Amino acid sequence: MARDANLLDDLRFSLTPVENHLIDCYVDGRVSRRDFLRQGSLLGLSLPFLGRVALAAGFGAAPSLAGANVQPGATIRVAGPAPEGAIDPVLSGNYGAILMFQQVGEFLCVDGPDLLLKPSLATSWKPNQDGTVWTFTLRKGVKFHSGGEMKADDVVATMDRLADPKNSSNALSVFKGILQKSGIRRVDDYTVEFHLDGPNGNFPYLVSSDNYNTIILPASYSGDFETTWDGTGSFRIEKFTRNVGASFVRNEDYWGPKALPAKTEFTFFQDIQPQIIALQAGQVDIINRLPALAGVALLSDPSFDIISIKSTANQAVHMHCQAGPFKDARVRQAVALSLDREKLVKGLMKGRAVAGNDSPFASIYSSADPSVPQRKQDIRKAKELLKAAGLEKGLQATLTAPQALEIPAFAQLIQSWVKEIGLDLKLNIMDRGAFFGDAVPGKSPWLDAEMGIADWGHRGVPNVFLTALLTSTGPWNASKFQSKEYDALAKSYIASFDLDTQRENAGKIQRLLLEETPMLFSYFFDHLTAVKKGVVGVQPTAMGQLFLHGAGIS
Repeated sequence: MARDANLLDDLRFSLTPVENHLIDCYVDGRVSRRDFLRQGSLLGLSLPFLGRVALAAGFGAAPSLAGANVQPGATIRVAGPAPEGAIDPVLSGNYGAILMFQQVGEFLCVDGPDLLLKPSLATSWKPNQDGTVWTFTLRKGVKFHSGGEMKADDVVATMDRLADPKNSSNALSVFKGILQKSGIRRVDDYTVEFHLDGPNGNFPYLVSSDNYNTIILPASYSGDFETTWDGTGSFRIEKFTRNVGASFVRNEDYWGPKALPAKTEFTFFQDIQPQIIALQAGQVDIINRLPALAGVALLSDPSFDIISIKSTANQAVHMHCQAGPFKDARVRQAVALSLDREKLVKGLMKGRAVAGNDSPFASIYSSADPSVPQRKQDIRKAKELLKAAGLEKGLQATLTAPQALEIPAFAQLIQSWVKEIGLDLKLNIMDRGAFFGDAVPGKSPWLDAEMGIADWGHRGVPNVFLTALLTSTGPWNASKFQSKEYDALAKSYIASFDLDTQRENAGKIQRLLLEETPMLFSYFFDHLTAVKKGVVGVQPTAMGQLFLHGAGIS
C-alpha cells in the first residue's frame, strides 16, 4: 500500500514526542508491527488509532479473525489447583486463588497473550512528560455485584491497600519502590492519577492483569472476600466449597456484553494427574494449567486442543553470591556453562519452551537486545573456570528445590551435568509450602539455600523480575546479589519510555548478568491449557487466569 503522508501528519499532530518517536521507528522499520502495537498500547494509544497509523504508513490493516460459532447457555467445567489458604485478592499469590478471584473481578486493563494492553475498567491512560505520573480514565456505568457503581474512590482504595506495607499485600513485590499509598489520587469520579516514586515507562502493566492482585474492589472492602465475592466481572459466585470446588453464574447486570456460558464449574485438585484423568474421562472440559512433562500424553491426543501461549514463566536457579562455593563468579559461570539448554527445551519441556540466556529478558520481550550472544553448553570452558578459581579438584554443594511442576526432574539434570565439571551436587527436594516457608530470610529454605530453584509466573514486562529478584534490596533476591552497577541499570531501564533506550539498557543488563551469573534463566516455558474438542472461546492468560465469558460449545 502507498503511504498517505497527509493523513499520517494529521494523526501525528497531537501526539507527544515519545509517541511520535515510536511512529518514526515503525515507519523506518526499526520497530516491528508487533512491537509497534505493544508499545503503542502501553502509551495509551488505542488499537483502532494504531491501526489507522499503520494504514497511513502504508503497511495495511491488521488481519481480522473470524470468531467461532459459539452457542450460548453452556456449562463450562474446569479442573484447577486448590487455592492455598483463604482467598483474598490483597494477600493471595497462588494459582488456585488467582483463578478464583479473577472469575468475579476485573482489572483496569488486561495484558493479553500478545502482550498488548487492552482497556477493561479503564478506557484509556496517559503518562506525563517524564513518566512519573500516569492518568487513567475509568469506564462509566460499571456496577459491583453488590450494586454500587465503581468510581475513582474504589480504585484509589484498592491500590492504597495493595501499596500499604501495613497490609502485607502480595502486590508489594511489584509496587515497592514504584508506588506508595499516598501516590494514588482521585481527580474526579472517573479519573485517577498514579504519582510514582520515579519515572516508569512500563507502569500500566503493573496495574493490569499482569499484577493479578489488582482486581478493583469496593472502597468498603474489609478482607471478607470469601463472604462477599464482590467484583465487577461477568460472572457472580454461586457456590464455593473449600478444597472441593466453586461455581459461578452469568452476571445479568454486567456493563459489557453478557457472558455466553450460563454457568462455570471449577473442581479443585491437589495434583495434575487427577486433572488429566478427569479430562480424559469427560468429567471436565478444561485443564487450566498443563505442565508439558506431566501432560505429555495430551499434547498429541486428537480428542483435545492445546492452547499454547508463549510466556516468560521460568524456573530460575539462584546461587548465593556472598558466601559459600558460589561466592566466586567464575564458579557460577561454570555451572551455567554445564547446562545443555537445547535438551532442556526439547526433552524436559517437550519443545514447549525457548532457551533462556541467564537474564530475565526472554526473547518475546520487545525490549530484549537480540545481539547478546546466547550462552551454550561448554564443559571445557567450565572446567577451566573452576581451575582458575582454585577448584580443579572439585567441590560440593546442595541444591534445594520444591516438589512442583518439572522442577525435580530439572534438578536431576543439573546434578548430572555439573558432575562432569567436578561439582558433587546433593539434592534436597521439599514440599512446596515448606520450601518457601515464611518467605523471609532465616525462615525460608528458598531464601536461605546456597543454591535453589523457584518457579516464577509470567510477566508482560520484565520489571518485577529485574527489581524483586536481582536488585540489592529486592524482596525475592535469594542469590543475595549486590551490584550498584546493576541497580543503576535496572533503574534506567524502568525509567525509559522508547524502545531504543530500553533495548540499550537491556543489552547492558543482559551482558552484566552473563558476567556475574547470580541466577540461571535456562528456559521460558509456554503456558499450556488443555481443552476438550468442541469447547471454544476459552481465553487463558500466561499468568494463569482464565477468561470464560466467550466460551461455549461449537
